[in-house]
Amino acid sequence: MSSRGASHSRPIPRTAEHARPDHFLLHLSDTHLLPAGGKLYDSVAPERTLSRIFADLEASGTHPEAIVFTGDLADHGDADAYRLLRGIVEPAAARLGAEVIWCMGNHDDRRTFRRELFGQLGSTRPVDRVYDVNGLRVITLDTSVPGEHWGALSGAQLDWLAEELATRAPHGTVLAMHHPPLPCIQDLAVLVELRDQAELREVVEGSDIRAILAGHVHFSTSGTFAGVPVSVASATCYTQDLTTEARGTRPQDGAQSYNLVHVFDEMVLNSVVPITAGRTLSTTSAADSAAVLAAHGVTVPARRNEPLEAVRRPDRIDRELEAMTSPITLPRRSE
Repeated sequence: MSSRGASHSRPIPRTAEHARPDHFLLHLSDTHLLPAGGKLYDSVAPERTLSRIFADLEASGTHPEAIVFTGDLADHGDADAYRLLRGIVEPAAARLGAEVIWCMGNHDDRRTFRRELFGQLGSTRPVDRVYDVNGLRVITLDTSVPGEHWGALSGAQLDWLAEELATRAPHGTVLAMHHPPLPCIQDLAVLVELRDQAELREVVEGSDIRAILAGHVHFSTSGTFAGVPVSVASATCYTQDLTTEARGTRPQDGAQSYNLVHVFDEMVLNSVVPITAGRTLSTTSAADSAAVLAAHGVTVPARRNEPLEAVRRPDRIDRELEAMTSPITLPRRSE
């Protein structure tokens, strides 16, 4: 056991400042998968990095409740790319015990997205969904505009979101979307930003949304929108090199990462995990960590809110399918 930091005098018992998190999610974005063997910029194999992420996660023994992907899952919206994505993610997620939450991006194709990821009929309507993650509500909002790379939300989508938010969730809501409602620090990104953000702000303000998760820009960043923290996960495929000339762009095969999302009773914490790890200098196991804390008389309280049983509520896609598959009642023929 490591004795690092052990005290030579009797420790004074102390309780840690924060309890354990109520919820633990993974946030990945911009996988940009191609059919097997395809390469971005003729050199980047995006499925290789994604496979490594899940191999590392399984080796770590971590157990997220859900894995949230915030869009641009397939670079060209190919069916084969979505099948490759499912083949990598879903078996690993099952072993981790995590629910998979897919969100649309501007590179995704709505028809193929629905068919390949949800097994549903193809439709060009927005893919907006609601998930209950043990008392934490996760809402995916489709900011894509077919045929464009900028983002937008229709009045119907905003009305739907407002209706969902009218009922508060037991542990609050996390909103997942592709285009972040934040300023652009690269000039060209203004061309592909989320438009008419003030309309979304009116719906978000005063709601139980505790965090907004997004992607799109291919680098990690954060800010606030309508008083709500926004966390943007970098891409898992390639990223933007922010050391290039001011306001320019320079894609790079490096600095790929994803985020750990820990939801506490009073805050949501986002932590960036680089995919390429550095050289290990030392290791302290979970058991050793617990022993050191015990030697110092430190107790970490259990989570404040117990997880609730997830209840699947019908959403817009379910209602559409029900309408399309219900028996058609014909008027009675007159005698």
